[in-house]
Order: sequence, then structure tokens, then C-alpha cells
Amino acid sequence: MTRKFHRLRRACGMVLLLVLIGLPYLRIHGESALRFDIPSLRLLFFGTSIWMADFFIILIAVIFLAFFTLFATTLFGRIWCGWLCPQTVLVDATMFIETAPAKAYSSVIASWIAGFLASAVVAASLIGYFVSPYDIPRTFRTGGLQAQIVAVSFIVLVVLVFLDLIFLRRRFCATVCPYAKMQGVLFDDRTLVVAYDRERADECMRCGACAKVCPVNVDIRTGPHMACIHCAECVDACTERTAATGRRSLVNYTLGLAALRRTGIRTNLLITGTLTVVSLAFLVYLAASRMPFDVNVQLDYTKAPTIEVGGVTRSYVLLLRNVGTTGLVLDLSAAAASGEVGVIPDTITLPKSGTVVKMPISITVAYAQAHAQAPVPVTLTVRSKQRNKSAARTIYFMMPQNK
Repeated sequence: MTRKFHRLRRACGMVLLLVLIGLPYLRIHGESALRFDIPSLRLLFFGTSIWMADFFIILIAVIFLAFFTLFATTLFGRIWCGWLCPQTVLVDATMFIETAPAKAYSSVIASWIAGFLASAVVAASLIGYFVSPYDIPRTFRTGGLQAQIVAVSFIVLVVLVFLDLIFLRRRFCATVCPYAKMQGVLFDDRTLVVAYDRERADECMRCGACAKVCPVNVDIRTGPHMACIHCAECVDACTERTAATGRRSLVNYTLGLAALRRTGIRTNLLITGTLTVVSLAFLVYLAASRMPFDVNVQLDYTKAPTIEVGGVTRSYVLLLRNVGTTGLVLDLSAAAASGEVGVIPDTITLPKSGTVVKMPISITVAYAQAHAQAPVPVTLTVRSKQRNKSAARTIYFMMPQNK
């Protein structure tokens, strides 16, 4: 198959473009699949809601991504730039902007209009990662500061994306992108690169096809270049030319340059790989052990204790917040070191609102003369039936003095 890498890269780019644009419109449990909700300061992540109090999980996720980036870059080079980067995907999807100048003046105007529409679609999707697309119409109907912020953000994003697609394009990779600058430091003698086989230089037909198809205007025959994004367009071009003579391409993906390749353990890869695995394991542990709700207990001072035969009842306020994206059914139980303890109600349904919900409860402790002058430690346990997670809070039940 001719232009193998070109076809694979375009297919991969189309999938990524659909994900980039469509993800804000995907909903799980009635919430966005991926969105940082600014009003509530929480991250919605594929059915999970991470609040500001749990943002240490995000910190660990960032650390994992940092180590993974170092590891992947050392191993696979600029595979991100050529195949997965949103900038590359957007530029590939708008190649009509580059080909239009060779045609009529009207084609240039049409390409700019199409580029502007594409910028508007991308900007709307980017806004959707912070404000639910389904809430934007209501936001504009009600007006106010939030509507103004959304409108201004949309206009700014449209302008920036449009200028990028029209004027910057591939030059972004070679001049602006900080990741491109960092990659040269991370490469070693066995990093995956696109390289020209100098040992077979006498087989080169000097057709210049590899240089003509390069999107960043690099001649791979002159050696490695910082601007090269390893898109393999030159590999396809050389493969097409050499296939007619029955030879293999002079340009290919290769693990480092043959003249510089060495053997032995790659210490940098071992270190970054180990740190990646450790940080991922820690992230998975934190996510798995995370409580789906917050709980606190306060004494209701407005209500006096009730003394009954064999026990004392006090009123409390249970403060609950559902930090997930679905409603929860919670079981309540109470226990003390000695004697019977009861709690009413013993089951609570907690909505997915995310706000703090106040639930009145009453706790009854069996009356004992020995405890008349001392508080009784009572452990209140709240358990989620769906998640099989429980949280315990200790309160000190004040027994009325014996008169």
C-alpha cells in the first residue's frame, strides 16, 4: 500500500479530532464526561466528580503524566508531535488553507471562511470543557456576568485558533511549542526517529521527493532536525520512489542513528519508567480508596435531650455532601464501648447535588449511672450501599447529670 503512514496518521487524526470536538457533548450520569466546572470548582472525569478538597489526586495525575511524557519521549521520540498533537491534527484537517493560494483568489477567500467556521467549532468545543454545552443557551437567556465571560472567551478563542490556522500552522511546532524544545534534551542514542540511511546514500535517486512532501520544510538527508515532527511523510515518498526499483526506502523509522547507537541499560529510561509505574499505581490507589461522600456531625443545641426509661436521646445534625455523580443510599449505625446505642433514621438517600445537605438525626444511648458525669464516646458509621465505602465519626455524647 502506498502512503501507508500518511493514511494511518490521517485516520488517527480524524479519530482524535472527533474526540476533541465531541467529548464535551458526551454525558455520563447526566453530567459531562470531561469538564472542569468553574462555578463549583470540581473536575468531572468520566462518571467521577473530583472536588477541590480532593485535588491532590489531580496533582498525582499531573506527576504521572509528567513522568509518562519523559518516558514516552525518550522511547518513541516525537510520535506525539507527528501523530497525536491537537495542533498537528487541526492543521492536517485544514490542509485546504495551504492549497488554496495555488488556485483562484476566490478559493483563498473560501478557505479563510472555512477556516473561520472550523475555528468557531473548535472554540465552542474548548468552551465546553469548562461550561456544559447544554447549559450555554440558558446562560445567555439569563444574561449576567457568566454569559459575558462565556461570550468573550468564545470570541478570543475563535480569533486565536483562526490566526493559528491561517498564519502560524506548522511554524508553531518549530518556534512556539515548548515541548518541541524539550524533546531534543530527552532523546538518546536509541530513541525512535525518522532517519535517512547514510550507508546507502549511493542508492539515492536525488529526486528530492522526501524534502518536497515535508510539512515543516526539512530535508531529512541532511541529518536530524529539531523542526522534524516525525510524521513519516518522507518515508512514504521515498518508499513510492524506491518501490519501482525493487529496493526498500532510504528513509525509515529507526531506533536511533546507526553511527551513534550503543548497547547497555538505558538508565534514563529505567528511571522514568519506574517513576511512571509508581505514580500510576499511587494514582489508582487514591482513586480506588476515595470516599464518594463527605460527612460531619454537629450537636443540635436548639433541642434539649430527652430522658426516657433506660436511655437518653439527643438530636444531632448530620452534614453530608455527595462528591460523586450519582445519588447514594447511605446506612447509618452507631456503637459505643459498652451499652446499647441506636440512631434514627438508619437509612438516608443522598442526592447528587454536590452541595452540603443537613440531615437531622437522633442518637439514643442506654442510661448508666457510671456515665452520669462523663461523656460517652459514640462512633457513628455512615456506609454507602452502592460503593461499599464507609466513614466513621466519633462524637462525645453528654449524659445529663443525675440530680
